[in-house]
Amino acid sequence: MTATPAQALLLASMLFALGLLGVLVRRNLLFMLMSIEIMLNAAALAFVAAGMRWHAADGQVMFMMILALAAAEAAVGLAILLRLHAAGRPTLDADTGNRLKG
Repeated sequence: MTATPAQALLLASMLFALGLLGVLVRRNLLFMLMSIEIMLNAAALAFVAAGMRWHAADGQVMFMMILALAAAEAAVGLAILLRLHAAGRPTLDADTGNRLKG
């Protein structure tokens, strides 16, 4: 059974809303990064659904570009988290970011 573009867009919007809720509710930086990844995957799924609707490969091309962006975002985000942990930051709470010195 294949999914219709409307079903894929519904799933993409639900995933995006879940990711947005995770960014707004959770204060842990690691969970916020994972929520942003969910939002990027939802956007990629929407592009694939649009490509499926119009029978074009543009959706898959945009999907590959979004995956590359998500990989770079994850690498940079985790590097920042590791740097903060190595500097002696006791928590990954996003609200303590305004207390950075140096």
